[in-house]
Amino acid sequence: MKKVVTFLAPLAMLALGACATPFNADVSRFQELPAPQGQTFVIRAANPVNAGGIEFGQYAALVANELQEIGYVPSSGSNADMTVSLDYAVDQGKERNIVRQDPFYDPYWGFSSFYRPYVVRTRSGARYVVGFYDPFLYSGFNRPYNVDSFTVYTANLDLKIDRNIDGKRLFEGKAEAKSRSNKLPHLVPNLVEAMFTGFPGNSGETVRISVAPEEKR
Repeated sequence: MKKVVTFLAPLAMLALGACATPFNADVSRFQELPAPQGQTFVIRAANPVNAGGIEFGQYAALVANELQEIGYVPSSGSNADMTVSLDYAVDQGKERNIVRQDPFYDPYWGFSSFYRPYVVRTRSGARYVVGFYDPFLYSGFNRPYNVDSFTVYTANLDLKIDRNIDGKRLFEGKAEAKSRSNKLPHLVPNLVEAMFTGFPGNSGETVRISVAPEEKR
């Protein structure tokens, strides 16, 4: 294995693909690949729309480089030992909202100093106390809040490898990531990096893989 697989604990927040933070992807792989012994391969577009495209060619080159590093050999002809099928996509995104309440707002006094009268409710009724005001204890209701809205996109990359002599499927892999970006030129290289981290992996296993930002690789 030419890279180290990083397993991350489940996160409370989405790992959103920004250039300053790691790119996290869930990778599932099923494989019966033979040990690399110079077998040749050719890369095809699973979606005919992408076939022959410059963009597809750039992503295919990334995959080819990864396979070469492992020990397979690219071929441009029809006599290749294996055919690699590559597909990728990003969805239309889903809106997400985060509601942030302001704990420092007092519905009776507004925004002001901590040292001011505040109301303490007791069984016998309300009474005013002058002293240190703790907004986390006494302001619990009617606080204003801000709503942060953003779009989360789901991107995926599918990779299949077939043996040409008999059509036997040797590898199936899928890498999926959630991100605030829907730009394929950013997403696909990261998904390829995740797919080939620890390649070919344990058959039937899904792992969370963290790809370091470009400047930290």
